[in-house]
Amino acid sequence: MQLVIRKAAAQWNGGPERDTRIVSTGSGVLKNAHCGSVALQKENFATDPAELIAAAHAGSFSLALAKELKLAPSAPGSIITTATVTTEHLDTGWTITNIHLNTIATLPKVTQSEFIAAIVRAKTSCLISRLLRATISVNAKLAK
Repeated sequence: MQLVIRKAAAQWNGGPERDTRIVSTGSGVLKNAHCGSVALQKENFATDPAELIAAAHAGSFSLALAKELKLAPSAPGSIITTATVTTEHLDTGWTITNIHLNTIATLPKVTQSEFIAAIVRAKTSCLISRLLRATISVNAKLAK
């Protein structure tokens, strides 16, 4: 069994005149990035947990689809996935209730039936799809 461990850290600093939240990743891709709550975005340049989940899901789904299609790294084409995360303020607090994935792939050597079958498999094999307990929908298009 292979084990991979990844880390990220978040820091909140509060006080009478300040309230700052930052997030950093072990890889350094995010370093002291401003991070707010879903409802209290004061700064346009800040991210929030829902946006970070969307980024992770979009990336993970595109990778899962490439794997399901057995695409070699040198295969021509592209897969672009956008994840839209919906959050609602429920009695228990802010909750991610829906994630919609929109995928557009330009893969000249892939047929429509191969693409649809791979989309269905990727929805269940995607690392982030398996993690989340939200309703996940997918819209996909194979462009030639």
